[in-house]
Amino acid sequence: MTQQPDVEAVKHYLLGLQETTCQRLAAADGEARFKTDAWDRPEGGGGKSRVISNGGVFEKGGVNFSHVMGETMPASATAHRPHLAGAPWQAMGVSLVMHPHNPFVPTSHANVRFFIATPKGGKPVYWFGGGYDLTPYYGFDEDCVHWHRTAKAACDPFGDTLYKQFKDWCDDYFYLKHRDEPRGVGGLFFDDHNTGDFERDFALMRSVGDSYIEAYEPIVQARKNSPYSDPHRQFQLYRRGRYVEFNLVYDRGTLFGLQSGGRTESILMSLPPLVRWEYNYTLEPGSAEARLTEHFLTGRDWLETQNG
Repeated sequence: MTQQPDVEAVKHYLLGLQETTCQRLAAADGEARFKTDAWDRPEGGGGKSRVISNGGVFEKGGVNFSHVMGETMPASATAHRPHLAGAPWQAMGVSLVMHPHNPFVPTSHANVRFFIATPKGGKPVYWFGGGYDLTPYYGFDEDCVHWHRTAKAACDPFGDTLYKQFKDWCDDYFYLKHRDEPRGVGGLFFDDHNTGDFERDFALMRSVGDSYIEAYEPIVQARKNSPYSDPHRQFQLYRRGRYVEFNLVYDRGTLFGLQSGGRTESILMSLPPLVRWEYNYTLEPGSAEARLTEHFLTGRDWLETQNG
């Protein structure tokens, strides 16, 4: 028997995830704390943005909870579901991005989300989505292996093929077509997830959401005290440009937020505080900077790297 979607249970989990994730990240930073900014959306709903800046580790980071609703689905959410056009809807989720000071600490992104729409005269239609991905500037094989091993462990209880499916989806999604390169070393991405078993689908979202901090925190601890120079920093700022390009050109969450009348400050909190573009930038062959694209940004199977 198909369970009715429990919207309140999902909201309770997401608020708890936001709180515990902020606690762990603030502890890893060691100096700064997250500031809370609660907001309301005139069209319906609201959220709570929590932002950290100028800390011991994180130059800027945000962990955003939102629960918004409306009477008509945004175009970005109905492109593949024309039967839901005009249906009342709710969307909730936690989305985060962490931008470190140190170029040897990678940027990370994660989100988990839940949508539900009720067509006129029909039954509620729900779906889950989420995932996380890692964007290093100076990569380390062991960090990538740990990241993907943790991601696989989160997926394995729900099917042997799920990690591979979500990993490939992540590689395909976080790809800058105009640059012909991945944004980072991947991780997990899934969307439109509805097997008809609400409790199992919800459990998958929780497993992915809970595993993010277990994937990221050890990498932060291992790299946050690495010495670096201004050339390292300048390369980090240059590569952050790729992050901005993806979020403003391709990211479905950004498009959904803007199309649905979301809060702009929260939608764009994922952007780094400092970034640079340089015309016709070229890398020195064999340099550590060149190794980022030659070795790390290749869509490789990092668990095969581990086994090999």
